[in-house]
Amino acid sequence: MNIFKQKSFRGWDGENILMGLTKNSTGNGILGNNLKEIANENNTIIGLIGNPNVGKSSIFNGLTGMHQHTGNWPGKTIESSFGIYDYKNNKYILVDLPGTYSLESYSTEEEVSKEFIQNKEYDGIVVILDATSLERNLNLALQVLQTTKNVVICVNLLDEAKKKGINVDLEKLSELLEVPVVGTVATKKKTLENLKREISQINKTEGNLYEKKSQEEIVKMAEKIAMQVVKKRNSKSEIDQKLDKILTSKKFGIPIMIALLGVIFWITIVGANYPSQFLSWIFGIGKEKLGELFISLNIPKFLNDLLINGVYQTVTWIVSVMLPPMAIFFPLFTLLEDLGVLPRIAFNLDNFFRKAGTCGKQALTMCMGFGCNAAGVIGCRIMRSTRERLIAIVTNCFVPCNGRFPFLITIAMIFFAGSVRGVNGSLISTLVVLAVIILGIYLSLLISKILSKTLLKGESEGFILELPPYRKPQIGSIIVRSIFDRTLFVLGRAVCVAIPAGFTIWILANVQISGESMLSYIAYFFEPLGKMMGLDGYIITAFIFGIPANEIVLPIILMMYLNAGQLVNIEDVTQIGQILIQNGWTIVTAINVMIFTLLHFPCMTTLMTIKKETGSMKWTLLSFAIPTFCGIILCTCINFVFTLIRLV
Repeated sequence: MNIFKQKSFRGWDGENILMGLTKNSTGNGILGNNLKEIANENNTIIGLIGNPNVGKSSIFNGLTGMHQHTGNWPGKTIESSFGIYDYKNNKYILVDLPGTYSLESYSTEEEVSKEFIQNKEYDGIVVILDATSLERNLNLALQVLQTTKNVVICVNLLDEAKKKGINVDLEKLSELLEVPVVGTVATKKKTLENLKREISQINKTEGNLYEKKSQEEIVKMAEKIAMQVVKKRNSKSEIDQKLDKILTSKKFGIPIMIALLGVIFWITIVGANYPSQFLSWIFGIGKEKLGELFISLNIPKFLNDLLINGVYQTVTWIVSVMLPPMAIFFPLFTLLEDLGVLPRIAFNLDNFFRKAGTCGKQALTMCMGFGCNAAGVIGCRIMRSTRERLIAIVTNCFVPCNGRFPFLITIAMIFFAGSVRGVNGSLISTLVVLAVIILGIYLSLLISKILSKTLLKGESEGFILELPPYRKPQIGSIIVRSIFDRTLFVLGRAVCVAIPAGFTIWILANVQISGESMLSYIAYFFEPLGKMMGLDGYIITAFIFGIPANEIVLPIILMMYLNAGQLVNIEDVTQIGQILIQNGWTIVTAINVMIFTLLHFPCMTTLMTIKKETGSMKWTLLSFAIPTFCGIILCTCINFVFTLIRLV
């Protein structure tokens, strides 16, 4: 599947969301230069809208195949997809609108969909409905029908409805709604051909619109229609009911959730080792070849060392350490999403987050933060209210991203797993890291509660939580979404930040004053703070200069302890442990390092994302300061307690 990112989308004037997509347009609109030549009178523009989890993406993929393009809505922070398909010598541009439950504009997604529908810069709208939850889905369809009659209703997931004993009378539904209705199973091409046929016959002139009704009236109307067209034995299959009884129970729900996270972390940790080593080996060869090239070009030694040992070493370290865990974690996370497990996790945690003044959707954004906090921050767009969205953004870095996992695992292996190696050592390390994660979740709830009582006063507005059916995952879609939309996106930002960071770190490590590097003087400055926290100045300095990416914190520590002048790549955990212990590390140091690894300022990539998402330097600075303050206070308290114990 050929999916690529559009670099920029211009031409949106705040009112016309399809500027550049409309007929005879010559500007650069949301489709960009690559497609502007097809936006002419012979093309048909179709909007695709539906609730989340109705199979909208599957319909979109089935219709457009490889002719897809993704980017951001102009003026918005919502990702969009645009596809092209041909039918009977006509070209159709399919606009995949964000999944939404309503056009009431509570969230950014709903605002985007509402603007698209109201601006009417299209030839028709396809509303995707879930055959297994038709009544609830009809609410959105009826809202759309109040705005335009150029509509085709697509009742999807008929196969799942059949398994659950649900039958939908499509002809009766078409008669009641007074628009064409097509039944589809996204994986069956014949049903998609039927949909294409109805789209090709979509009415080019509006008929009589539905009378404007209140939300309460729409709900009653949807219920009345559903009663006439739906016949069912059970709303859920027996297997789904049994699974839900276990996964959402008060007794087993949260333990199973923790166990699932533990398994994912363990697979990520163990599975990432080998590709990381392979990438390090490849980049090592590249370093040698690059050095030989620079020598042949008579590049001055200072510049040679700066570019190779500074910039190249930093960037390749980040890629080799960061890429494999993300390439494993994000597909696993997306797999849980496709299977229908993530909504159950949100259900289990909803009560806790509501007590903290927010809602269960924050659980989903928090889970995304495990892969990357920047991705978690972007995921906060799903929050309906600005207040809850800001709380979710500020607290997202209270869960460790995969950039912090290697450091946490290394410390756990050295100071907690002891001499245990192999699978048992990995399990012990995973349990220790899991304890750190649980601490982070607890603090996320605590800080959310404090924010909801102070800076962001308010109570949880609640949210519509759909427990979708358990589905067979689409492996191809998982790979595309996880690799292109998450892994490469985050890695690209990290590399952009790592280049100037590598330059700066090398300069500070190699420029000396009175026989001491500038980096050492910085470490001396932070020594009192480090001692107060049970750490030292070198550790604090490493965290500060590790702001481009958490992956380089440990290499910076080793570089300063060994006075190496460049980032140090040591893969032997035993050797790392010896270096740390020789430089005064104890079990107290290890505990506080793990806590500060959990609780410190977000990386630069995440901070840049927070600034872009909030549009506010205030909330960016607070996102920097709040976790850091918590880390300093907690480490200081732990150090104080252990000091008292030693004195006693």
